[in-house]
Amino acid sequence: MQHKSVKLASVFAMGLLWPATGAVAESAEVDDKPQLTAAAKAQQKRDAALRQEFPVQYQSWQQTSEQTEREDMLASYPAAVILWAGSSFAKEYNSPRGHHFAVADVTHTLRTGVPPKEGEKGLSASCWTCKTPDATRLMKELGVEGFSAKNFTELGSEVNSVVYCTDCHVDGKAELAMPRPHAQDAMAKVHIPFDKQDANMQGAQTCGQCHVTYYFQPERSDKVNIPWIFGNTVDDIEKYYDTRRFYEWIHPISRTPILKARHPEFEHWSRSKHAEAGVTCITCHMPQETDAKGNSFTSHKISKALDHFDAVCQDCHKSELTIVKSLERSKAQIDAKAREVEGLLVKAHYEAKAAWDAGATWPLMNDAIMAIRHSQWRWDFAMASHGLYAHNPEEGNALLDMAIKQVNYARASLAEILKKFEISKVEYPDISTKAAAHKAVGIELDKLTEQKKQFIKQEVDKKWSEVTRYGYDN
Repeated sequence: MQHKSVKLASVFAMGLLWPATGAVAESAEVDDKPQLTAAAKAQQKRDAALRQEFPVQYQSWQQTSEQTEREDMLASYPAAVILWAGSSFAKEYNSPRGHHFAVADVTHTLRTGVPPKEGEKGLSASCWTCKTPDATRLMKELGVEGFSAKNFTELGSEVNSVVYCTDCHVDGKAELAMPRPHAQDAMAKVHIPFDKQDANMQGAQTCGQCHVTYYFQPERSDKVNIPWIFGNTVDDIEKYYDTRRFYEWIHPISRTPILKARHPEFEHWSRSKHAEAGVTCITCHMPQETDAKGNSFTSHKISKALDHFDAVCQDCHKSELTIVKSLERSKAQIDAKAREVEGLLVKAHYEAKAAWDAGATWPLMNDAIMAIRHSQWRWDFAMASHGLYAHNPEEGNALLDMAIKQVNYARASLAEILKKFEISKVEYPDISTKAAAHKAVGIELDKLTEQKKQFIKQEVDKKWSEVTRYGYDN
């Protein structure tokens, strides 16, 4: 979650939960906690009222706490440690869990770190944006840029709710809403303003507030921005970033100005066959169910689509087995291509290092470095998207096919440069395990983990609400 934007003339000019419900703490511990603001108290009161007004929806939402499994993605794919070297993503990266864990997981991840040292900025409070309705409340209190200018840990004690009714609905009503300013701006950029859409598209857009790629806008105090000025395809977003000479970090091995994609599910869905048929996230993952009284309601469990095959898939797909086999083929194909890209990119980063070490200059290196940048961007735009093999496998394959072409071009260019400097051998790192990859890039995981542990013990456990510890108390 590191973000920078500077002029890289040498690179670009040439080519470019619900409310806390735990037991009351001991009185001394309560006194140590910051007092809630009037707005925070009012929000907690509204949250409690919504729980009473929409009990079946609330009960289904609670079931997101059953979605506890997550995968250590760096352990499964250690090459990613090398590709993300120089960023917090190389420290820890897990697959997502149920909405119920959103606040606690972002609190505890190594990516959000610990409070900065005096005089340092630290991580922006924008990291809270999609985890809690407290974020939009604080944006109203502080202003959007006033909120994002705060440090992540500075506002931790203000967070009392996790992904809740008012994130997607008008307060106290079933009517859909899209309260996050960055999403309102983005939907207007691609000519689908929220208030002009039908309920079906609005449902997708409420999910698209957060299941979308974004970056922190450095010239606007790191506020969240969705880069859709030219459109929301991988090429359109790349054009936007290249035009602004934007990068999130400089890769410490290859000196490549890196771009980072973040779960672009809305983008991929919007160009899919499902979208063409009017099938949205809500259709598949939040189907209609019937309560004990026989009343129909929308499930908020956010479950897998195939769990509801008869209800949501059967109108278009006659055989569940056929779908499963198709998904397995798509996943295997995309995974194989992704592993190929990762291996090639690791080599490209180290070949670039060898060229720099030999005395290469920007005029020689520009094309290769830009090809690495663009290849890794397409790999990331594919792999950061949860369920791409189901949502839009055609686009996933196209992204990775182009990434392979681009990284091969980069390596061919680097081979010519290395030949010029009479470099016949390049040392590549051991990426057989996460530990080996961390060692290669100098990440001391034990040290980072201990620092985080002490922060949790001294600050979060004592001064932050129960929701920031949900699932971590034992």
